[in-house]
Amino acid sequence: MASSLIETTKKFIARQPIFTTGNDVFGYEVLFRAGPENYFTGNSADVSASQMDNLLLFGIDKVTSSRLAFLNCPRDFLLHDYLTFLPPDRVVGEILETVSPDTETLEACRRLKRLGYRFALDDFVDSPEMAPFVEIADYIKIDFLATTPLEQERLARELRHRDVQLIAEKVETHEDVQRGMAMGYMYFQGYYFCRPQMAERRDIPAYKMNYLRILQIANQPEFDGGKMAEAIRQEASLAYRLLRYLNSPAFTLRANVDSIPHALTLLGERDTRKWISLVAVAAMGGDKPHELVLLPLTRARFCELLAEAGNLQSRADDLFLMGLLSAMDAIMDLPMSAVLADLPVQQEIKDALLSQVGRFRSILEIAKNYEQGDWKQLSASAKLAHIQEEALPDLFVQALDWARQILGFTHRG
Repeated sequence: MASSLIETTKKFIARQPIFTTGNDVFGYEVLFRAGPENYFTGNSADVSASQMDNLLLFGIDKVTSSRLAFLNCPRDFLLHDYLTFLPPDRVVGEILETVSPDTETLEACRRLKRLGYRFALDDFVDSPEMAPFVEIADYIKIDFLATTPLEQERLARELRHRDVQLIAEKVETHEDVQRGMAMGYMYFQGYYFCRPQMAERRDIPAYKMNYLRILQIANQPEFDGGKMAEAIRQEASLAYRLLRYLNSPAFTLRANVDSIPHALTLLGERDTRKWISLVAVAAMGGDKPHELVLLPLTRARFCELLAEAGNLQSRADDLFLMGLLSAMDAIMDLPMSAVLADLPVQQEIKDALLSQVGRFRSILEIAKNYEQGDWKQLSASAKLAHIQEEALPDLFVQALDWARQILGFTHRG
């Protein structure tokens, strides 16, 4: 029984960042599913045990990058004291909106509070029966899609006198963030940070234009190494980053790299196209939240790994580029159509990025569904791409580890 539990429950875990007002990652809501073959179970205690087992198998530090983990807590999760498997300074229990503040549940929460654990109220709806939960809450999450601005302001005004911090969740626009900050919300969670408000085309800052030109050169049908080397030399910050990349443990080169042309010769055309694209995207995201820069790197590697799983080995490089470009609208504050207009990428990649149905789009949907913890849609996307769901979690963790290594090295020193 235990081995079966580990085999299935370790397979599905995702996270969604919670940002501070300064665009720093404060923590992650950790999202679970019991296994690929079921969405619900009749025994909530089993689900609760599976969730904790899942997190322990993956490792809390690995999942949350050593930040706070916000864990969904159904009633049985609280009654069984499952939070005590984790240190109180690393975890926040999210009391689900479906949990009622009955005597037994409240006693469990107070017991955990005495041990130093903190709680957040998820999808909070103001009502007299929720008052006991408000008394023990450290964070209260307000759904910005399900509430009006007037209700958001009223809740902020009435709760600010309590010892709680407000989290605006399901934040989808720049206006949501600005309004929430003005009302006193301290933290923000939602698609806005990975899918910013679409705006009319604006001028691209000069240094980003340099990176975009290098991306264009890297993706020309006929690769010109001399033109690439010259373009990199004209962007000092990118040249520095590239040389440090190539001299890092992330590469298996046997010789030291002492110049841009030397680096391109050692890499060869295929890897030069791939890695120049990666470095350019990382550099362009330098003024963005770390999580937004990590996203396309993780997604690119994930899509590349999915190529083999989906019998698309020959298109692995194309899928890597597709994943890398999939967040460029957010990084450059431009509509995706405007980003692609300046890049000579293959039509199949363009179609996928512009939401056209096809094999590449199915792979991209798998990556996005997994990141968002949309397990039901993930099953449909995986089936469409002929990829086994059971393989996805291990591939995602590989991609995340790789992206952290690359991004950490890029911004070091």
